[in-house]
Amino acid sequence: MKVVVAPDSFKESLGATEVSAALAEGVIAACPSASVDLCPMADGGDGTVEAMVTATGGQFLTADVYDPVGREIRARFGLLGEPAGTPLPGQVGLSAARTLADGEGTPATGPGRTTAVVEMAAASGLALLAPDMRDPLRTTTYGTGLLILAAMDAGADTVIVGIGGSATVDGGCGCAQALGVSFVDVDGKPSVCGLAGGGLARIGRIDASRRDDRLARMRIRVACDVTNPLLGPNGAAAVYGPQKGATPDGVAQLEDGLEHLAEIIRRDLALDVTALVGGGAAGGLGAGLVAFAQATLEPGLGVVAEAVGLARRLLDADLCITGEGKLDAQSAAGKTTVGVADIARATSVPVICIPGQTTADAPSHLFADVRPLAAEEVSKRLAMQQTAPLLKRRAKEAVATFMRRA
Repeated sequence: MKVVVAPDSFKESLGATEVSAALAEGVIAACPSASVDLCPMADGGDGTVEAMVTATGGQFLTADVYDPVGREIRARFGLLGEPAGTPLPGQVGLSAARTLADGEGTPATGPGRTTAVVEMAAASGLALLAPDMRDPLRTTTYGTGLLILAAMDAGADTVIVGIGGSATVDGGCGCAQALGVSFVDVDGKPSVCGLAGGGLARIGRIDASRRDDRLARMRIRVACDVTNPLLGPNGAAAVYGPQKGATPDGVAQLEDGLEHLAEIIRRDLALDVTALVGGGAAGGLGAGLVAFAQATLEPGLGVVAEAVGLARRLLDADLCITGEGKLDAQSAAGKTTVGVADIARATSVPVICIPGQTTADAPSHLFADVRPLAAEEVSKRLAMQQTAPLLKRRAKEAVATFMRRA
């Protein structure tokens, strides 16, 4: 029996790689002869680099960049390998998964074959700042641009950018500066390097003449897990500004700045970014990458699933196991578990979901079985404290039941 294990991370508990290994141990406990193909997943948010590099046998790299307030930090990114697509038998598979998680493996190389994955959260993320330092009027995505440059320097001709967890509302202008785009303020002077949300309203014009030449040959794919537009009540400033430390007055200033930026982009680059689905993601970085790096915005799960070869790996599978921290009504709106179930359905592979917890409105009908960690005698608190052993236990129970029914 071949089992594809394709979970997301369990936030505040375990990363997707660790979740995959725990689930695989449960599979082997129930069926020692099973072949387990570990394929940790993500949707473009935190953990995307780890999941994709691990699932493809790639390589982790680091780059010296700047955090949202200009402090020097070292950030991790990855080069993807070739999706294995072949089952890993028993404990051999678990050992291989842990080796890949430690950063070993061979990246895909050669013309048209080198794909890098970066997370903006690694350079421009909210988690990098203490609460009293969170202010999108002065935070920038400049470090994310440096991370993209590092990926290009490493030989990538395709860069996947996960844009969850940002600390910024700068419309991607800081990132653009790192990529060689210049901004001139209303007084005719160069804008400060590391342009932040508070400086957008003073942009006078955009000069893209010295943008990195490699961008014309690159494919930049933005793995985006939200659909918010750049402007308006559902836009970057109104929805995400307060989460990043903006006051009501700050939100109004950010909205005015983004509206002004959109007008300058329309005038100087002949592009309307206000109608982009997902343009408001990561404080407008979604729109900025489209405008300044010719990127495409794509549903995060789809980008990840394609890159790791999930559909191909399911072709000869007998069972798929997925999971995430919480299975609820929002899971049907692009979250990993439902996305994996949709892909598996195309190849008639049954899917078991093992989430941390479920709610009454969860789309449980999409799965052959749902086994939450927090159930019966297990409280939510206990589930978060003993996630790995409970994942193994639930997977063992689910696979044993599946085999009896088969």
